[in-house]
Amino acid sequence: MLAYLIRRLIAVIIMVLVVLLATFTIFFMLPKWAGQDIAVLFAGKASGAEQLEGIRVKLGLDDPLLVQFWDFIKGIPMGRDYVNGSDVTHCPAPCFGYSFRTEAPVWDTLKDALPVTGALAAGACVLWLAGGVITGVISALRRGTIWDRAAMTTALAGVSLPVFFTGMIAMGVFVHELGWVRIADSLSTDDSIDVWFQTLILPWIVLAFLNAAMYARLTRATMLEVLGEDYIRTARAKGLGEGVVIRKHALRSAMTPILTVFGLDLGVLMGGAVLTESTFNLPGLGLEAVKAISTKDLPVILGVTLCAALAIAVANLVVDLLYAVIDPRVRLG
Repeated sequence: MLAYLIRRLIAVIIMVLVVLLATFTIFFMLPKWAGQDIAVLFAGKASGAEQLEGIRVKLGLDDPLLVQFWDFIKGIPMGRDYVNGSDVTHCPAPCFGYSFRTEAPVWDTLKDALPVTGALAAGACVLWLAGGVITGVISALRRGTIWDRAAMTTALAGVSLPVFFTGMIAMGVFVHELGWVRIADSLSTDDSIDVWFQTLILPWIVLAFLNAAMYARLTRATMLEVLGEDYIRTARAKGLGEGVVIRKHALRSAMTPILTVFGLDLGVLMGGAVLTESTFNLPGLGLEAVKAISTKDLPVILGVTLCAALAIAVANLVVDLLYAVIDPRVRLG
């Protein structure tokens, strides 16, 4: 098990480095190859030649790509100084870059947005995983009944409707018409749990409805396939109770593809739920990414991309470990 964990950790590190190098190349080299001066993106078109040259020196834009990439990687654990003669800007560790548009380290933006995205992802994934799996199992056990048809029809509607449409309808009904929930203008760690809950309950439900629909359909299809296997008939023939057969044999086998999809969905959500956060105006990573793209703030975009890559890598590592718990053949392999 330890060897398996080490192999997976090495694979995660390599994957994150590859993603980061590709992203770094896209953001900092492709504009240069296309003939666009990156320094203009930081200083603005009204800047003079001397100011632009100072920015190039300070950011190291004239250095080779690998040197720039190494300086960026080294700055994450150690911090970094942006130097142009006597002009020194210090970016403390963890340094994910320095935004010269906001004149602040990127980490200051990310650390304020991460709790919001994390809370959104945690609450929504619990709802959609529990709701989707339970609905799918019941539909598989009651195949062809009114429950099955109603649940799958609702699931199809959930998969088909985009989150921004569902979110606007939900806000119109539950916020403006009924007044059951509120949408905060801002959200920070200084706010009470009640404020967080009131602000996030509607995004949780909307996001869970979208994903639970897909999980319900996936669980139903997988359970129907598993319930037809020989070992399920053998378990029943031995006299095991139906609850034991479903929980310990059928559902355990059906969880493997569900965990695969769950790891990807959770990782992507932790990397920034762009549509959900934009719809509900939640100050998370997704909304910060949208703002950074609109202002061409490359360091912030790169920082959000790194967070997304780390989130997906860690989520898939956890899923791989859960594979080993659910299916012993993974450990033996």
